[in-house]
Amino acid sequence: MKKNLKRILLSGTGITMLLLLSGCVGRDASGNPSGIIWDFLGRPMTTAIDYFANNMGLGYGLGIILVTIIVRTVILPLNLQQSKKASYQSEKTAYLKPIFEPINERIKNAKTQEEKLAAQSELMAAQRENGVSVLGGIGCLPLLIQMPFISALYFAAREVPNSNFLGINLAERSLVLTAIIAVLYLLQSWLSLQSVAEEQKAQMRTTMYMMPLMMVMMSISLPASVALYWFVGGIFSIAQQLITTYLIRPKLREQVEKEFKENPPKAVKSTNRPKDVTPTSAGKPQTAIAGNRNRRNAGKQKRRH
Repeated sequence: MKKNLKRILLSGTGITMLLLLSGCVGRDASGNPSGIIWDFLGRPMTTAIDYFANNMGLGYGLGIILVTIIVRTVILPLNLQQSKKASYQSEKTAYLKPIFEPINERIKNAKTQEEKLAAQSELMAAQRENGVSVLGGIGCLPLLIQMPFISALYFAAREVPNSNFLGINLAERSLVLTAIIAVLYLLQSWLSLQSVAEEQKAQMRTTMYMMPLMMVMMSISLPASVALYWFVGGIFSIAQQLITTYLIRPKLREQVEKEFKENPPKAVKSTNRPKDVTPTSAGKPQTAIAGNRNRRNAGKQKRRH
């Protein structure tokens, strides 16, 4: 259940980002960007792009790239902190596999609802006792903090006037940039699998292609100026994944091993016996049928006496 929940949350992150991108900044009656986020973040970013493009003579393409680099550098510590939390929970889960795996097998092979509920209760108790987060360290606060910056930059890129960058018209869609973006985000997804246990890779491969596919669908329908912003974002995503995989995770693995050596893992068995609600052919729970049968038998015995 926990793995399914994590996959749902991770695969839904891209859709959530797209919805928030369109919701953080509003538009006035004329169709121009408006609202607090635009006034405090989007407009200054647009001014910065104009400054790099016109005052410094770098052009709007480099202007978008430079402003995107600045913004992504500012929010990079938040991204790394979130990756660290998720990786810490992942390493804990991997270390505690000998405890969790038998319980997960009982959940998978449960024949009745009572057995399944009991095993799930035991799993949750074992996770709680060993300090494992049910959500795997995935939190909403860092994403919510980033979204105003990303949303403002997204709309700032869309406001770029008609101009060219390396032969690409920034006001029109670019198949070349779309293809490059697809490769970048596919590489980022592939890198995210390298630190995952072998038995989990097969389960995660289906979600590996979701983000690249979404980025292709969005890039092919939007101006190249926005695709250029996503291109820089893809490079930052790869850099963040490399830092997480080869620098953060090894240290966290050592930390988890040390923590559990000092405080050995605890296997917990749930003492609660959930009511069996497995439906029968008559549509009634087994426990209810058994109770009715016992009452009928008791009535018959009284009549005999």
